[in-house]
Amino acid sequence: MTDYLTEPLPRRRTVAVDVGGVTIGAAGPIVVQSMTNTDTADVEATARQVAALARAGSEVVRITVDRNEAAVAVPHIRDRLTQMGVGVPLIGDFHYIGHKLLSDHPAAAEALDKYRINPGNVGFGEKKDRQFATLIELAIRYDKPVRIGVNWGSLDQALLTRLMDDNAALAEPRTAGDVMREAIVQSALLSAARAEELGLRRDRIILSAKVSRVQDLVAVYAELARRTDHALHLGLTEAGMGSKGIVASSAALALLLQQGIGDTIRISLTPEPGGDRTREVIVAQELLQAMGFRAFVPVVAACPGCGRTTSTVFQELARQIEDDLRANMPAWRQQYPGVEALQVAVMGCIVNGPGESKHADIGISLPGTGEQPAAPVFIDGRKAATLRGSSIAEDFQTMVQDYVERRFGPDAAPAGELPPDRAPADAAE
Repeated sequence: MTDYLTEPLPRRRTVAVDVGGVTIGAAGPIVVQSMTNTDTADVEATARQVAALARAGSEVVRITVDRNEAAVAVPHIRDRLTQMGVGVPLIGDFHYIGHKLLSDHPAAAEALDKYRINPGNVGFGEKKDRQFATLIELAIRYDKPVRIGVNWGSLDQALLTRLMDDNAALAEPRTAGDVMREAIVQSALLSAARAEELGLRRDRIILSAKVSRVQDLVAVYAELARRTDHALHLGLTEAGMGSKGIVASSAALALLLQQGIGDTIRISLTPEPGGDRTREVIVAQELLQAMGFRAFVPVVAACPGCGRTTSTVFQELARQIEDDLRANMPAWRQQYPGVEALQVAVMGCIVNGPGESKHADIGISLPGTGEQPAAPVFIDGRKAATLRGSSIAEDFQTMVQDYVERRFGPDAAPAGELPPDRAPADAAE
């Protein structure tokens, strides 16, 4: 029988970088991050969105610092977050005039926990080296880590042109795509080497090399991982909107993560008009959890439905349970250590319902079309109750809450034991 890869390859060993108390790289967990889309100069709107992203599970949050008004706002955003009880690390995203903004606004330089700079647009011509050096010197002065983030949409054209000319002179030239990918890798590595020459410690550097095509991204990061031990930030740039962006990002990042490549990720989704920015955080968490790297929220297994489930009851219950679990998680993480590992099943009929429910920590098998209007509940593999009536959803949610308190609370009872005061009257059916 052919051997298949059933577990991810060991995590690539990278240099650990401390970003405001969050470790990126080495043996640390793969960190989820996100970025605001508010006008940074609007302190209240930006602070509220940062807080929402952090509460959704973003472990670091990036904000745009594109002009003086934005730089002036940064320390006030930090102060507002402190008032809100949010201590998430803030990353400043700098393009074109970052050297000037950080020089002119020391309070912003101090308030940020990391700087993101793009070597393709820190400056052009003779200004490039000088302005890059200024950014690095400021990072050293304020003891801040730096992400050197290459993006193929703003690739160093001088480097690309040189590599294209060198390639054209070869007896067997490589493809233009090969040269472009090599230019991205070299831009990141040469910039990191220059930053170290200027005095920035190796444990203050994170690299990224973003493109918008899945296979290009996989090839670039695989080569980057082969040639450096710097911590790597993964993300498919310009991934797109809705399911397209989710699928493309997940496909690219899953391939790399399976190879042990990647220390922090962002799912760069174009939000729907009026959409929730936290969606990109949830997708990143779900990707890492589905692959078995981390646990963020309890897993809800729910069947897809078929002709046996013409009622929408199980769909509605599955959604209610998922929403309830996610809403409770900020408080539960503090109250119930380990609750992220909880597995819940919400099934739609007798075919797979009882079996799936038994495999979960707590599960319910709802009646399918034509079945008796009863919903057996299984806890730790054993039937614990049968729910009936119009309040099945509410009763099951109560049982989930009770289970969490008993299993993960400070006074945890033995697994599978139902408190008699909360057990339904027909539990012994």
